[in-house]
Amino acid sequence: MQESSGAGTETRRVGVAIVGVGGAVATTAIAGIAMIRKGIVDTDGLPLADLDVRGLDELAPYENLVFGGWDLSGDDLTDAAVSHGVMDKAQIYAVKDDLDAVKPWPAAGNPEFCRNVAGDNVVVANGHREQVDLIKRDLHAFREEHALDEVVLVNLASTERVVDLEAGVFASVEAFERGLDNSDSRIGPAMIYAYAAITSGVPYVNFTPSAAADIPALTELANRENIPVAGRDGKTGQTMIKTVLAPAFKARGLKVEGWFSTNILGNRDGLALDDADSLASKITTKGSVLDEMLGYEVEDHIVSIHYYKPRGDAKEAWDNVDLVGFMGRKMQIKVNFLCSDSILAAPLVIELVRLVDLAKRRGEGGVQEQLGLFFKAPMVENGNAPEHAFHEQGKLLADWISGA
Repeated sequence: MQESSGAGTETRRVGVAIVGVGGAVATTAIAGIAMIRKGIVDTDGLPLADLDVRGLDELAPYENLVFGGWDLSGDDLTDAAVSHGVMDKAQIYAVKDDLDAVKPWPAAGNPEFCRNVAGDNVVVANGHREQVDLIKRDLHAFREEHALDEVVLVNLASTERVVDLEAGVFASVEAFERGLDNSDSRIGPAMIYAYAAITSGVPYVNFTPSAAADIPALTELANRENIPVAGRDGKTGQTMIKTVLAPAFKARGLKVEGWFSTNILGNRDGLALDDADSLASKITTKGSVLDEMLGYEVEDHIVSIHYYKPRGDAKEAWDNVDLVGFMGRKMQIKVNFLCSDSILAAPLVIELVRLVDLAKRRGEGGVQEQLGLFFKAPMVENGNAPEHAFHEQGKLLADWISGA
């Protein structure tokens, strides 16, 4: 394993450049790391903090993560965190200086891809190519200003609409670059950020359902440039529970006759999903998991998401599972998960940054299949079927960390 030049692991500084830095997940991650640094909280909820595997000491320390990023809103992050309602005000104001130190950079937005989220902190660019150049300039300035050993770009922006992944513009690097030159309207902001990251030598993580580095052109580019990419759509609450339960039902011979999943949430992500086109992206990633784990189609698998403003970040995920057991006996399981969406998501983002940084130092670019544990629709290569079962994903990740 090769360590990049510069600081050793203990002093290694990794920059986290976030698309959507003023959002609930991003502000929670930034505040959480600041609280760890100041000794206000410990590492509860961080999946790798107490994992007993060899190789964890190769990961950059939590305390050494440095945050920056883009947002369509230029609001101070303290004000943004208060408005999201994830943390109590005492926690927020304990790290106010850390939050206020992160000034959102003007973001590349496109209302045709995300109708319900807008702002006035928008980068003014003459076409896609100039947008790419401005993002790359921001990444370079971030690295230089904070003397960073590495930068990782994380997409935490609101969900974009579904795109036709069979379109020719996405088929190859050359076709995609022609599309950039022509400002092709089928290329969305998530793809532009991914392209800018990869061509800057920066690992890219897509925590959203939006199409980005998983299009053939950008996967090819990541392989060519040997830059780690991972995604898509963070697996935080309801789908995480589903990937634990479904393999257990299969192992016990219990047939899933139907699975009804519904969600209510009132945060900015929920507002974005109140648009039918953006919602379609989310339903696709949430709905594809079950059949692949069970090995058969669950005809009555229904997934719905509803924007309900009073809940804010306090999401409620409710599942009803209809099972058929021995002698055709029908049974039901009901799960009601009342959770904080961002409290579940932020630790995964933090760990993904550390892991793709390690992958780059190990010289392992391209699609990071071993990180499937963190995603609803894990990226895979070479026609591989994605592994969704939670316990199997955990083993794959632990083996990779340890070098097994």
